[in-house]
Amino acid sequence: MGCFFSRRRKPAQGGQLPLQQQAGAAQDAGTGEQKAPQYSWDLRAKIDPKDYTFSGLKNETVGRLPGKVAGQQFVIQDCENCKIYIFDHSATITIDDCVNCQIFLGPIKGSVFFRDCKDCKCVVACQQFRTRDCRKLEVFLCCATQPIIESSTGMKFGCFQYYYPELALQFKDAGLSIFNNTWSNIHDFTPVSGENNWGLLPETAVVEDYVPLPSSEELKAVRVSTDATKSIIPITRGRRQKNSDESCLAVFFAGDYTTANARKLIDEMTSKGFQLVQTKEVLMKAEDAHRVFQQSALEFIPLLEKGPVVALEFNGDSAVEQCRSTVNEVFSGTKVFVSESKASASQDVDNFYNFADMQMGM
Repeated sequence: MGCFFSRRRKPAQGGQLPLQQQAGAAQDAGTGEQKAPQYSWDLRAKIDPKDYTFSGLKNETVGRLPGKVAGQQFVIQDCENCKIYIFDHSATITIDDCVNCQIFLGPIKGSVFFRDCKDCKCVVACQQFRTRDCRKLEVFLCCATQPIIESSTGMKFGCFQYYYPELALQFKDAGLSIFNNTWSNIHDFTPVSGENNWGLLPETAVVEDYVPLPSSEELKAVRVSTDATKSIIPITRGRRQKNSDESCLAVFFAGDYTTANARKLIDEMTSKGFQLVQTKEVLMKAEDAHRVFQQSALEFIPLLEKGPVVALEFNGDSAVEQCRSTVNEVFSGTKVFVSESKASASQDVDNFYNFADMQMGM
């Protein structure tokens, strides 16, 4: 068993005390009084909880600008008819007893927890999403893990779509990947037989109709766009019914331009009418590659050591042919896995996303 007490250090050569002890023993030449030692934690800026709390507000527009939360915890409670904007990344956020509020929450490294809230409309990006005892929340969501609702009814979900210049870096600071979004894969802890406590927002839902852009002069300084084509998070269909029985899997491997290449292929394919169903960024090992890429595995295994892969599922008639053609034209110098045929594509998609779900504990 270890001991809390350590051996006392011997004085340095020449009888000198260590610097920390010198500071503690120093005396003020003018008064002869002994100075208290000063430590690094004494010099840290003091955090005022009021700077990280919105409480008891009514009919107000409030928010925090980029850089003002900087990874701290935040609390929102007892607010009514308010518009609330957190344009920064945070550690965790709890939202309690809020009614008829419109809320934007920038990337949250940990969890966001709504409790006893009703009639709220939100845009949220987080690692974990949970509600308890809530009613009629409408949420445009980016969530890295499976969202959970408990004792909640009338819940509606859509895919996160939002942009402002600082948002991409905030996602990185929060440790969130823009490609890991399980917004439509909801788990209901308290299902009711014959009823459905949650559903999906209409595909045509417009973010600004739910959470309008901020109107205060201070918050208008943040250059927000809710245009889906500019969204930091790729807009996916999630668990909506697919329009075609043909899907295609494309996988990019880690490199300097992985994110840019993935976004370029998304733009190319969606501009041709194909739909992006889901995306995923995950680490793979050699044995995973054999299971997912099968006969092509040996070609891609050396690339796995560089970092996580980014996978995209596209849906639409002739998706495989069009995706292979686009990759050959646009990414001719880049190694990309693309399904070889319509017959194999469905299995490719299942193999990859089953592996990814197990890897991420879903």
